[in-house]
Amino acid sequence: MRLYPTGPAGTRAAALVAALLLLAGAGSAVADDGRPDRDFTIEDPRVTESSGLAASRAHPGVYWTHNDSDDGPYVFAVDSRTGKTLATITMRGVGEPRDVEAISIGPDGDIYVGDIGDNLDGTWSHVWIYRFPEPKQLRDATVDAVQYDVKYADGARNAEALMVHPKTGRVYIASKNEDGGGLYEGPAKLTAGAVNTFRRVDEVPWVTDGAFSPDGKRLVLRSYFSAREYAFENGRLGEDRSVAAPFQRQAESVTYTADGSALMFGSEGARSDVVRVEVAGGGSGGDQDRGKPSGSGGAGGEAGDQGDGGGEDGGKGGAGLGAAIVVGAGLLWFALRRKRG
Repeated sequence: MRLYPTGPAGTRAAALVAALLLLAGAGSAVADDGRPDRDFTIEDPRVTESSGLAASRAHPGVYWTHNDSDDGPYVFAVDSRTGKTLATITMRGVGEPRDVEAISIGPDGDIYVGDIGDNLDGTWSHVWIYRFPEPKQLRDATVDAVQYDVKYADGARNAEALMVHPKTGRVYIASKNEDGGGLYEGPAKLTAGAVNTFRRVDEVPWVTDGAFSPDGKRLVLRSYFSAREYAFENGRLGEDRSVAAPFQRQAESVTYTADGSALMFGSEGARSDVVRVEVAGGGSGGDQDRGKPSGSGGAGGEAGDQGDGGGEDGGKGGAGLGAAIVVGAGLLWFALRRKRG
């Protein structure tokens, strides 16, 4: 049996397939203009499971990331201009990391690394947070890190999102659950050598990562298929709206750019792409419309909820691409069915 039709129908189908491939390729382009904070590809062959992302405060255009479980106490500084690793930091004094899932930077300039994953949802009675000052110079180094023991007031759970508030320094964790998780607030100050209890303060959707805006007034939470931005005040979630999010192989990370003008979305996988999504008015710290992909490509479609009315152009390019692919695939399927019939 032939897999594809021949003749006129086959010609039309082949043309459609070619068009779909061109559309898909257009969505995965990466900027090469040499500017920072644009779409880029993580080039380091050691980084195959980038599971967290944090914009450097000390080094413009640099993003901190790390691998998922079983990699060791390593954090990588990646240049968004080139995708190259500028520094590999080895944390000393933290034991053996178990399931590192998140990274964030506090108002003191310290980097916080969340060893908070628990794929068996409650196997581990406690998880850990590691903390060390962001290096002033980007070069390979071994640094002493503080380790904090963390427990949840309502029992152990899996989590992949750790966010440090950029003004108060308070640490928040969003648990990961397909049916919805919780936002957990840590103590006002973490204490080494004692248990730090995190308490549930709000409900959240399925979350794979999150980040505060630089002014601390907004919190973005992403999942595998969408992202939402929440107003954040007095430690609680407020009004929320959808944000354009790229389709990625395994959507694992998100951070705001250092100036708050855009979101950077990352994924696991070798040579994974980091995609910039504009946030209208993001640099001013004012009210936000729904984000939209940057003109540098890489969005590949919008995974977010399309129900909001904010942002006249928000996500139109990505949504149009996604719609074209879906419609084209349907037409191809119909042509094949007619021929086989």
